[in-house]
Amino acid sequence: RAGPPSALLAAVLRASHPRAKGQPRGMAGEWLGIAAAGGPEKAGCASPPLSRRQQELCKQKPELVPAIREGARLGLQECRSQFRHERWDCRPNIPVLCFVGTKETAFISAVTSAGLVHSVTRSCSAGNVTECSCDTNLRHGGSASEGWHWGGCSDDIHYGMSFSRKFLDMPIKNVTGRSGLVAMNLHNNEAGRQVLDCRCHGVSGSCAVKTCWKTMSSFEKVGRFLKDKYENSIQISDRLKKKLRRKEKSQRKIPIGKEDLLYVNKSPNYCVEDQKLGIPGTQGRECNRTSEGSDGCNLLCCGRGYNTHVVRHVERCECKFVWCCYVRCRRCETMTDVHTCK
Repeated sequence: RAGPPSALLAAVLRASHPRAKGQPRGMAGEWLGIAAAGGPEKAGCASPPLSRRQQELCKQKPELVPAIREGARLGLQECRSQFRHERWDCRPNIPVLCFVGTKETAFISAVTSAGLVHSVTRSCSAGNVTECSCDTNLRHGGSASEGWHWGGCSDDIHYGMSFSRKFLDMPIKNVTGRSGLVAMNLHNNEAGRQVLDCRCHGVSGSCAVKTCWKTMSSFEKVGRFLKDKYENSIQISDRLKKKLRRKEKSQRKIPIGKEDLLYVNKSPNYCVEDQKLGIPGTQGRECNRTSEGSDGCNLLCCGRGYNTHVVRHVERCECKFVWCCYVRCRRCETMTDVHTCK
């Protein structure tokens, strides 16, 4: 079952597995541990999940630390939401999983990169950052003939994009070995950013002239789009030459799009527990006996079968106000079958 986001973040922060050989600190999922580093009064710049470069950037812009933390939380929460019915439900150990270069790695990189852009941009619009605010390019002008003009506070997504690149992207020239995996992470980081866009919203006070401003899409919409890209992700060669290449030679002439998610290695078996990778397996997960989808007992339980037990719910019901002055309710009891994977 999907637990509260705080439990997930705490587990991510507790993760102590060693990084993969050649993987630079802070490159993949380790920075996500900052999400559980405490309240705004604790900057968290020197916390272990951050690389030296990230720590320096964090110290230079302390007002953005809450936004960095919120970006990590937002991305992980959306990951958990999109995969809540899958065999892999975005549970810990996220940082370790980020080093294996799978489809799941790709999704985590993209959704958390997008989360960072989203939270930093919103922080700018809220006036929490001194060097950015609303998008000044949209403060004047519009279309008088169509009855609207720019006004309000449009999200300055360009600053959020720029900061996300500085914070997350490490130049390949600074990395020795595993360059294919690093290039994959860089591409997926950018793919997540490309999903974010601004739409025009407007209100009309006089019913004659609309005041319009740009706001980002809801993050749930971003998550749904990236989940679709995950389902259609592309396997690439782990050897980086001049550019990223598809692993299948017969498909190498097909171009790789900016919004495509890429992976190097096939996914592990999420059916059974793997302590090394932090995979809990699906034993004990609640499933839907009548569903044919990914949440169905047949698929989620990997053919092992399921247990059924009855859960008794007692609650107040049919409440009526009695004059004067109290509420009288009946005590209702329901019995529900709950199915869990063996």
